[in-house]
Amino acid sequence: MAVRVVGFDGDDTLWHSETRFHVTQAEFRELLARHAPGADIDTRLAEMEMKNLAIYGYGVKSFTLSMLETAIELTKSSIPATDLEVILGWGKRMLMEPTELLDGVEPTLRALSERYDMLLITKGDLFDQESKLARSGLGELFLGVEILSEKNVETYSRIFQRRGINAADFVMVGNSLRSDVVPVVSLGGHAVHIPYEVTWQHEHVPEEEMPKAGWSRITTIAELPALLDEL
Repeated sequence: MAVRVVGFDGDDTLWHSETRFHVTQAEFRELLARHAPGADIDTRLAEMEMKNLAIYGYGVKSFTLSMLETAIELTKSSIPATDLEVILGWGKRMLMEPTELLDGVEPTLRALSERYDMLLITKGDLFDQESKLARSGLGELFLGVEILSEKNVETYSRIFQRRGINAADFVMVGNSLRSDVVPVVSLGGHAVHIPYEVTWQHEHVPEEEMPKAGWSRITTIAELPALLDEL
């Protein structure tokens, strides 16, 4: 294949994200254990997040609303308003944290931008993702930005059609097998999986269900230029 366009995921591919959710979830678990001892807080929160995806989508705001709803439900509405304010404060803190790039991201992207058309293709809350990109200092390197409510065959197909991209000339780089690898390979493109230290359970795909070809796995983004040369 002749690679012409390279797409990049944002969260946990270019900058840290999921670790912040885990830190906040640990704080939430500790707070709620005082009100609902013995409750499986992590499982109840995960179930609430899945239920709310179709309503709130992805991102910090959705996570915060799901924490609030879980707290109210598990305590049968007895949780003090002061604790609800604490949970709300955690969400605001997450939204205002600086964008912390992963190691090797900036030099790698600057080098690749001289050889390929690059797109940022990420999902989540529009305002939050735009803010993270602005704080990252990487915005000038991308030919275009696509912030999606979901990443699947349909949304990637629309991007290809709208931007005149041949799937065979496209490579998607990301940390999620479900969002960054499977749909792109299904369309005839290639994908590169860069695992992050922590991955949200919703983004997991069992290895036995992965495509047999059309994707590669590397350990750091610094390995990407050499892999693209091979492709």
